[in-house]
Amino acid sequence: MESRISIAVQKSGRLSEKSLDLIRNCGIDFYADSRVLKASANGFPLDFLFVRDDDIPQYVADGVADIGIVGRNEYDETGLSLCVVRDLKFASCRLSVAVPHGFDYQGLKSLEGKRIATSYPRILSKILKENGVSATPVVVSGSVEVTVDVGVADAIADLVSTGTTLKMNGLEEAECIYKSSAIMIARPDISDDKKAVLESLLERIDAVMMARHKKYILFNLPADKTEEAAAVIGGMKSPTVTPLMDAGWVSVQSAVDEDRFWAVFEKLKKLGAEGILVMNIEKMTE
Repeated sequence: MESRISIAVQKSGRLSEKSLDLIRNCGIDFYADSRVLKASANGFPLDFLFVRDDDIPQYVADGVADIGIVGRNEYDETGLSLCVVRDLKFASCRLSVAVPHGFDYQGLKSLEGKRIATSYPRILSKILKENGVSATPVVVSGSVEVTVDVGVADAIADLVSTGTTLKMNGLEEAECIYKSSAIMIARPDISDDKKAVLESLLERIDAVMMARHKKYILFNLPADKTEEAAAVIGGMKSPTVTPLMDAGWVSVQSAVDEDRFWAVFEKLKKLGAEGILVMNIEKMTE
């Protein structure tokens, strides 16, 4: 009987949506909605558990699930010893120190002796210790922003996106002290059979993730500019070059890093490139 692995995924929310989109983009078909707590994939040995995000690390540690997708902040806060098998690079957020207006913040040393409200005491305490700061974390499960106004804390350390909520509560972001994104975690004692399934899943995920940051380009070019164009494109081993019916012209195909695309585009135009076609890439490997 084929080995199957189980994955714990947040039941709802932005992390859940992006996690499930990633798995679907890996060519894995399954059914899930807000009423479903368990599901199985079709055509791939993967079972789903839909749970609260802060329960995912413990589910994996206890063997209820073999792997899980969770925010690094939730994982680090638990202090559990699991394997981080991939940084999935979505659902990014930051843990920042925020202080009331008028607070003379000159770095973490400014928090010496202060009370800092947070939902992440383990992460905060580790960062304070690493920076030689003695402060008192005040553990709050929600509405961290109001703690300064009501006198519970002198400052806060909380997840920040736009900072709008901070401003509404008379606070301003002073310093980002920790960054988080979605990660895939796994039990360290996963069996060899299940490890093989996990490796197959990771190969698909890697192909999808690599394609996210690449553009496929196709263009016509004077044949005597081929080597210069290859140097401009860079990255891949070499572009694909095909002679055209028009003497002295070739068609060139390659993949380009998205963050370099416009610089490459401008240089190719200067080399005489024509008919530049740009396409998204669904999946790719090196």
